[in-house]
Formats: sequence, C-alpha cells, structure tokens
Amino acid sequence: MLPVDEARARVLATVVPLPSEPVPVLQALDRVLAADVVATVDVPPWDNSAMDGYAVRSADLGPDGGALTVLEVVPAGRAPTVPVTTGTTTVVMTGAPMPEGADAVVVVEDSDGARSGTAHLTAGATPGRYVRRRGADVARGATVLARGTTLGPAHLGLIASVGQSEVDVVRRPCVAILTTGDEVVRAGGALGPGQIHGSNHLTLAGLVVRAGGTPIDAGHVGDDPAALVAALDRALDADVVLTTGGVSVGDHDHVKDALAAVGIASAFWKVRMKPGKPLAFGTAARDGRTVPVFGLPGNPVSCMVNFLQFARPWLRAAMGDPTPHLPIVDATCADDLRSRPGRARLERVVLHRPAAGDDPSGWTVTGTGDPSSGVLTSMARAHGLVLIGPDEAGPCPGDRVRVQLLDASFLDRPDVAFGW
Repeated sequence: MLPVDEARARVLATVVPLPSEPVPVLQALDRVLAADVVATVDVPPWDNSAMDGYAVRSADLGPDGGALTVLEVVPAGRAPTVPVTTGTTTVVMTGAPMPEGADAVVVVEDSDGARSGTAHLTAGATPGRYVRRRGADVARGATVLARGTTLGPAHLGLIASVGQSEVDVVRRPCVAILTTGDEVVRAGGALGPGQIHGSNHLTLAGLVVRAGGTPIDAGHVGDDPAALVAALDRALDADVVLTTGGVSVGDHDHVKDALAAVGIASAFWKVRMKPGKPLAFGTAARDGRTVPVFGLPGNPVSCMVNFLQFARPWLRAAMGDPTPHLPIVDATCADDLRSRPGRARLERVVLHRPAAGDDPSGWTVTGTGDPSSGVLTSMARAHGLVLIGPDEAGPCPGDRVRVQLLDASFLDRPDVAFGW
C-alpha cells in the first residue's frame, strides 16, 4: 500500500493546467484567475470628499472655524467649475471631486448648513481632513489581484472598480462520474432484493461543484465488464473521470481490469489510509490530453474522503489554485479516538466553539459516532477530519489535534442575537 503523502504526490504530478477563458465579471464568482488583474486607472481617479461638507483651505480657518463665502454646490457626479481661494468654500457631497485650491473638508454638521451666501463653520481643519486621495485605494499600474486568486464578491467589485467588464479565468474542469454495481439503484428507482439507493453520484457531483468543476453524469453500470469498458471509454471525453465501487478484490470488482482495458496507465492501487484504502488511480491519453481517472471506493464515506484527499487537490491545482488542499486548524480532542496503528486515519469529527469566557481559540472536537465507512450520516454531521499518522494510536481526551476542515459549517452554534 502506498503512503498517503506519496499517493497525493503521484496524483499532483499528473496535473496539466487547464486553459483560460474570458467571462463577464458577474460570471467569475468562485472561479480562479488565469492572469493578474492590473489597474489601468487610479481608484479613486481624483481627490474627492469623504463626507458631505465644505471644501476649504485649512489655513483660512482658526480652531473654532470661521465664515467663508460659498462659491458653488458640487454633488457627486459633477466637477467643480471654480477654484477655492482665500476666504471662499465650495459645498461638496460625499464622492464629489475636490475643487482646486482646497485641501480639507469641514463636515456639514460643523456648520450652519448654508448653500449660498456665507457659510459659518464651527470647527477648524487640517490638511487632508476628510479627503480621499487619488489612487489611495488602487494606483494605476498596480497588480490588483494575482493569478491563482479564487474570486469572491469583493474581488468582483474590485475588478469592476478598475474598469474591467471581463476577466480571464481558468476553465472549469468537466468531471465525468460513473457509478457501478448491481446492488445500486439510482434514487427514484424500484429496489429489488439486496439492492440499495445509490448516493455517491450526487455526493460526488456536489463535491465537484464545490471544488469548482462541472459534474457530468456518465451513468450507472452493473457488474458487466464489457458495459463498464464501454462506459469508461465514453467518459474519457471529460477532463477527469471518477468511478465508484468495484475497486476492491471481490469476484464482482471489475473496475481495475476495465481501467486497463481502455488503456489507463495505473499509477497506484490501494493507499495506506482509513477510510479509503481501495483507491485506484491512473491516467489515459485521449485526443492529445492526459485524463486522470480516480477509481473511488463504493462505500460512501470512503468515496468522499478519497475525493477530498486526492481528486479535489488535482482539480484545484489544474485550475491554478496555489493552495489546492483543504484548510487545517488546531483543536483539542474531547473524545477518545484511539485505535490500532498501521494506516493513516482521518476521523470524522464535529468542531465546537469555545464557551463564553473561554479562550476564543480553544476549539474542541468530538467524534461523530459509528466510524464505519458506510455511515454517510457521519459525514453529514462532520465539520472536519482529524489527521492521525499511520504510526500513531490517536488522541486521548485533552490531546491537541490537527483538523482538516470540510467547510465553514463548523460554526455549529449560531448566536441567537447579534452582538459585538
């Protein structure tokens, strides 16, 4: 059996970067940047007022303000027409360009509110007060966002703020999902003796979407070697192929032989981990492309864990993500998670926030119950996976552990009321 780290390294060694494509900025959410975004303008493009008030020469006012002649009123979206000179002021709204000659703004609350004639200001000013300088947010020529950034809502706004309506992102990988086994029936189908409703195709589709890919349903094949070879051959039109089931050593486990039959070069079979030992991985040449194929276990927990440890990093790396692995946090174990050493273990756990008054960094974890690889409810409850090395028995209550986060749902105790 291959150690986890070596298996992951072999998987990532096959990564070929996916091509890029231009998309409208609104369609780029959660996509990975294929090139740096460089500002072609200053943001803001000119000095402007940060508040509603009076643009002044700070030297014209004493500590308690003074009286100044109002020249004009300039709202946002218009430009001043006359400079501010000694003894004068221009009324400016938030975002309005600063008039020539003014170096500060006195807020409207520190005035009598005059819009013409003479404005009586009740506070002084220092140079730069309530003025947003040109280029203070983004300077022209600066790299706004680096290649490899996964774009969130604020990133979309930032790209728009420098005038771009399109952005180059990495194409989403198309991932074919092929399920196998006579015992599996897709949801909605009638169950026969000894059959179960399949879940892996939908679970994997969700994981693929979360990873940034596009899932393709490659169908379901029973324990028929010829049909499996044909389905695999069709699935290789995708960027990545995932199969589930049939990778163990039983009489009806045909996936490994089918992979060889369609020309898939095996990189490894079996990984020294629990859950998820029976994992087959290899690559196939198709139309000048190298297509990775992951033969995932049929047990739902093993299937998910193997996807997260191997297929997800491949997808994220192919999209140019410089940090393709799931994040890891430290926590204190509240349960006894010891077991016999021999294989690396990824124990499903629930993360708990510290109680009021406790150390805010003091996360604790508890197990999810039955550790069987067929108990999908445990993954539905889990917030993360405790990482235990192959030569370790595992943690006792009170031990510090490393937890690989599945997603942000570990915030399992929402506040009943908003508070600072």
